[in-house]
Amino acid sequence: MAGNLIRNSETILEIFQRACGRRELLILVTPYLRFESSFVKVEGSEFHVVATMGQEDATFGLRNAGLKMRFPHGVSFLEAPTEMRGFGMYDGRRTLRLRLPDVLQEEDHRGSYRVDRVGRIPVTFSTPKYDLIVGTLVNISTTGARIYSSRDFMDGELEPGQEMAVTIQVTDQIRINTKVKLRHVQGRTFGVEYRPQLDEHVLHPLSRWVFEKREEDLERIAQRGVETATPAGSLKAVTSRPAGLVLVSGDAALEESLQALLGGLQPLKRVPPTMAALKDALNLRPALVLYHLPSLSLDERRRLRPMVESIQGRVPFLLLGTGVEGGALLELGTDLKAAVSIVFNPERGTFFQRLVQGVLRRTYEGGESPMAPVDAEPT
Repeated sequence: MAGNLIRNSETILEIFQRACGRRELLILVTPYLRFESSFVKVEGSEFHVVATMGQEDATFGLRNAGLKMRFPHGVSFLEAPTEMRGFGMYDGRRTLRLRLPDVLQEEDHRGSYRVDRVGRIPVTFSTPKYDLIVGTLVNISTTGARIYSSRDFMDGELEPGQEMAVTIQVTDQIRINTKVKLRHVQGRTFGVEYRPQLDEHVLHPLSRWVFEKREEDLERIAQRGVETATPAGSLKAVTSRPAGLVLVSGDAALEESLQALLGGLQPLKRVPPTMAALKDALNLRPALVLYHLPSLSLDERRRLRPMVESIQGRVPFLLLGTGVEGGALLELGTDLKAAVSIVFNPERGTFFQRLVQGVLRRTYEGGESPMAPVDAEPT
C-alpha cells in the first residue's frame, strides 16, 4: 500500500486514542485469516480490542509473526504490523491486548478506494449556474464521487475546476451535503472532489462504510480464489498445479468430519500414518497435507519427525491435533515449520474451513485471505 509513514509516537498515540473513543472498526490480518474487531482502549504500550472470535481461535489465529492491522482514519486507511500480547478485560468483556505500533502506513489520498457497488443511490446537484438536477451515484470515496446526470449538459454548462454543490444520501445515517470541485466531465457522467474536506461528523461514518465495502470486495476475491476444487472423487495428479487434500491419520471418524467440512473445497483422501502411504500420496501432488496428531507422546513425536521431513519443501502441511494441549501443539508446529497448528474442534468447523481456505489461497493464489467467521457470542 503506497503512502506516507507516520512515525511520531505522540501522533500515533493520539490516533489510537481517537479510534478507541469512537470504538472504530479494525481488521486484524494474518497470512491465512482476517478477523473483524473494534478498538476499546489504550493502556501503556498496548491497546485493547474486542474481537468477534473465541479465545481458542485468537490463540491459534493471531499468535503469528505476520500479524497486521488496518482501520479507517479520516479520508484514508491506516495499516501497521502488531503482535498479540495476551488477553484482558474491559467493561466485563474479554479483550485482546495488542502492541502499539512504532510506525503507521497511510494510504495515498490520491488513490482513495472507490466503492463501485453502491446500488441505486439518488444524488441532487446544483450546477455552477444554480440549476438543480437529479442524478445517480456511480461510485464514491472518502474524497470524492462520480455521478451520472438524469439529463444531458449544454456546451460549457459544466467545466473542470468549477465549484458546485451535491447532496448524496449514502445510507439512512450518512448524508453528504457539501460543496465540491468539478474534476472531469464525460457525457452525462462527471467526477467531483469534496472541497473543503467533509466535516468529521460525516467523514468518520463514511470512512468506516467505505472501509467495510473494501473488505467485502477483498472477501469476494478471497473466496473466488479458493473455489478451485477439482471434481469430487479420488485424488488425481494434475499437470497444471497441485490439487487435493491428504489427511494423514488412522481415524476414520475424523476423515468423515473433514469430508463434510472440506470436500467442497478440494477432494480429500485419508492415508494411514506410514511412510510408504505418505510417499505414495505425495507423488500425486496434493495441495495440502493435514497431519493428525492424536497425542503428543514421545512415540508420536518420534514417528512425526521423519514423516514431516518427507513433506517439507514439497507441499504445505497443517498439524491437526485432537485431544492435545493447544500451546504444546503450537510450539511443536513452530519447530517443524508447519503452516498452521490447531486443535480440531468440530463445533468451530466453519473457522477451520476458512483457515484451510486461507492456506490454499495464500499458497497458490496470493492476495488476501478469507475473513474468519463471527462468533455468535463474542469474547
